[in-house]
Amino acid sequence: MTDRAPIEDRLRAALGARGRLISAHDLSPGRPPSGRTWGTRRFRRVLSVAGAAVAAAAVVVLLLSSNTPDHRRPVPPARHSSPTVTPSPTPTVPRPAPSAVPSGP
Repeated sequence: MTDRAPIEDRLRAALGARGRLISAHDLSPGRPPSGRTWGTRRFRRVLSVAGAAVAAAAVVVLLLSSNTPDHRRPVPPARHSSPTVTPSPTPTVPRPAPSAVPSGP
């Protein structure tokens, strides 16, 4: 298997030529991003952190202001337990009128 195909020789030669074109300057690290996109990212990050802080503060306020045993609701006034009795009307029975009959002779 020492015989190589002619296409393999050509590929090896092409890759070797490309490798010799790369220098140490080409391998240096790139510059960090700058410009408007970097400021926009930072602005979005600050907004998201601020939004999370506001949401956390709202949850804390709701938990602390909920009705706890220390803050009881006022008790309604006491009511009488006995029912009120309404007087019933007394029945009126007509009495016979004194007769105007003359008594004896």
